[in-house]
Amino acid sequence: MQVFEYATLRVVPRVERGESMNVGVIVYCRALEYLGCATHLDEPRLLALDPSLDLDGVRTALAAVAGLCRGGEDAGQAAAEPPGGRFRWLTAPRSTIVQPGPVHAGLTGDPAGELHRLLTLLVT
Repeated sequence: MQVFEYATLRVVPRVERGESMNVGVIVYCRALEYLGCATHLDEPRLLALDPSLDLDGVRTALAAVAGLCRGGEDAGQAAAEPPGGRFRWLTAPRSTIVQPGPVHAGLTGDPAGELHRLLTLLVT
């Protein structure tokens, strides 16, 4: 078993109302050199929070997170960082529509399996 860290991704459509909805999870395991994310958008539920929500903007932000997790060239300068650096960047507090939740830790032997377990438990 190895230590892993994770954070949820949440959409905060209207900050003044204080409402948010979990839409994804980021998992990082240093020992296994794993950084991954998975997302799920329940669009009708999000639109119930804010009918004017820019769903394309949310999709674009989530695609950027996925690109940075993969470390692809489309992720900009941060793609050159090691997985731990990218995880720290992705989980830094920010005031945007898509925000990371607090970082939590656990033990796993299968970080990819843990990612899907957490997505089911915390998002879907």
